[in-house]
Amino acid sequence: MQDLNDNALMLKVKNGDLDKLGLLYERHKKRLFGFFYNMGNTPSVSEDLVQNVFVRMLKYKSSYTGEGLFAAWMFRMARNVNYDHHKMSSKKRTVDGMVPEDMLATVQDEDSQMESNEDTLQLNKALSRLPTDKREVLVMSKLRELRFKEIGEVLGCTEGAAKVRVHRALKDLREIYLQMETV
Repeated sequence: MQDLNDNALMLKVKNGDLDKLGLLYERHKKRLFGFFYNMGNTPSVSEDLVQNVFVRMLKYKSSYTGEGLFAAWMFRMARNVNYDHHKMSSKKRTVDGMVPEDMLATVQDEDSQMESNEDTLQLNKALSRLPTDKREVLVMSKLRELRFKEIGEVLGCTEGAAKVRVHRALKDLREIYLQMETV
């Protein structure tokens, strides 16, 4: 079964062979975890969100057509799961009387011990100051190493538009990083 590609495995899941979802999970759990973690979630929340993506895959398996890349379909679901999580979190914090803070403000508690490199910490701070949409394209492009075509499929735009979005996000990140260095 290891030689089946992701599209073929998901088509088997769609047709009722639910065990194949486990193979997809094993192949992609680390990529999804990295995506969620780099989007500003704690490790435990990131693990939960990975699980939520696969629950949604199972729930919406009938919507999978097999056209395009599986990774694009998967990351589209991941984006939605991340958005829903933060939407619910901010509603809960508001209801509890707390003011919603920036998504990445709480990430660097005990996990910051893993990142000893000062430049990496500075870059993460700069990344956290980017708007969510720009941070998202950078995470997909640079950290998850999706191709521009895949990013375009995830975002619902052309490959060229995905390149432009990544370029603009990098430009903004560079400006934020340089401003932080001068302070």
